[in-house]
Amino acid sequence: MDHLISMFIDNELNMEEKIKYIEMVHQDKSFKDKSIALLQLEQRLRSDVMDRVPEAALPSEKRKPFSWLRPVGYMVPAAAVTAAILLFLLMPAKITTTPHRFVIHRPDVKKVEIAGSFTQWQKVPLKRVGTTGYWEITLELPHGEHQFSYIFEDRLRIADPTILTLEKDDFGGENSILRIGV
Repeated sequence: MDHLISMFIDNELNMEEKIKYIEMVHQDKSFKDKSIALLQLEQRLRSDVMDRVPEAALPSEKRKPFSWLRPVGYMVPAAAVTAAILLFLLMPAKITTTPHRFVIHRPDVKKVEIAGSFTQWQKVPLKRVGTTGYWEITLELPHGEHQFSYIFEDRLRIADPTILTLEKDDFGGENSILRIGV
């Protein structure tokens, strides 16, 4: 979401994205508050950093002790704003996840696993549900599009028969395409 706010501030959104942004601002108070805070920060960044012109000391005037430090005083707010922006940009974005329950009916097998883009294609075992022939697992998935397939007995790989959207993989098989929060 922070990326979306930044794109809005920098006027990098198309009309459809701007409409989506405005709808999000109206629906989510924390998103609205964060947007306003970043817009205010942008406003301060675009305004003049110095609010007054420093006085020049004439050679005949007696200089105050440590007067050479005065210019540094004007740089402190700018440095603080720069540090805050860097900290904001370097903070990891909070990834929104949603629990998703995977279920498949295969009473004829003794082992079922799932592998997909959300597991970095590592096999994750499903649990048998009693003696019903169903296998299940619930995983927290980030919003977006995910590819996956089920693996039976460490050898047979199939797409989820309940998901109609499929994609051919590089090994001659098919993966199911699952969209979360999209």
